[in-house]
Amino acid sequence: MAVTAQMVKELREMTGAGMMDCKKALVEADGDIDKAVEVLREKGLSKAAKKAGRIAAMGLVKTAFSEDGKTAAIVEVNSETDFVAKNDEFIGFVDGLAKLALDAESNDIEAFKAMAYEGATVGDALTALIAKIGENMSVRRIDKASGAVMASYIHGGGNIGVIVAADGEDNDDNKAALKNIAMQVAAMNPQYVSRDEISDEELANLEKITLESALNDPFTLPKPILNGLLDKAVDGVWGEEDTAILLEKRADKSFNFNYLPNFLSEEAKAKLAGLAVADKAEISENKIFKGLVQGRISKQLKEICLLDQTYVRAEDGKQTVAKYLESVDKALKLAKVIRFEVGEGIEKKQEDFAAEVAAQIANA
Repeated sequence: MAVTAQMVKELREMTGAGMMDCKKALVEADGDIDKAVEVLREKGLSKAAKKAGRIAAMGLVKTAFSEDGKTAAIVEVNSETDFVAKNDEFIGFVDGLAKLALDAESNDIEAFKAMAYEGATVGDALTALIAKIGENMSVRRIDKASGAVMASYIHGGGNIGVIVAADGEDNDDNKAALKNIAMQVAAMNPQYVSRDEISDEELANLEKITLESALNDPFTLPKPILNGLLDKAVDGVWGEEDTAILLEKRADKSFNFNYLPNFLSEEAKAKLAGLAVADKAEISENKIFKGLVQGRISKQLKEICLLDQTYVRAEDGKQTVAKYLESVDKALKLAKVIRFEVGEGIEKKQEDFAAEVAAQIANA
């Protein structure tokens, strides 16, 4: 069968493939449109496979809401470059997947890629887009949440996406409050909603790390403990020069001991830390030291737990997120918070263009 310009145009509109690719597929399929689509898909798979090794760490995060506004879905789709992430067709694809994610039964990406999408599957549509645009892409993750009242926030044109679900009355004030919380989550990236989500094992590990960190930075220890360690250091542990410096500074009543580390050798500071670690059992039982460790743990929890964080728009600069929500509606309780940031956790390839050019010149 003769291949006409109209057939090429129709196939191109159906698949988004290039004009010459469409013509070749139609010739190979003897003018059968359906077979030509399959030919293009097969070739698209081949092209996509060649690109699969490339790192796709750019892309977009999009959200979508159900008609009743009680469920929201979020999806991250990655591309190799930010240029593609701004492509209208790519943006439309991610928007479509966010809406489709509302019907997903789980967060399993392989199951999601097998879902029907525009006459094919998500996986097929992804392959076709890879073949058309010429970059590796991946549907990385999806999630969704449901609640009595919902809000979402997209930051940086799609670089970060947040969904917040809560129990409470579905009114404008509560929605506005959750929108503010979503912006807080985007900016401050808490690891947990509340301390209740942290397991005993995680808390124990946090305490262990905090304790070890304090011992390895002895100049931040309470003064009585530090002075005891310094006495041991000058009793045959430090060299003559560092010992003389300490004795000199101790004799100078006007000297601010916070500056002592600036006058000591790195070796002396390392040996002092070693003394602190060696005395771990004894120091750990010191009430002042226990208070120091607990204070540092509490400070860290305020940074990683959303409800404990200082609300970024607090007028007094002290109000916590929990207190802010309480001031809006005491019955408003966070149920689930989701935060996606494009490319987080993906090891990005570091390009050395100068080296690449030099290598090309050498090969030439």
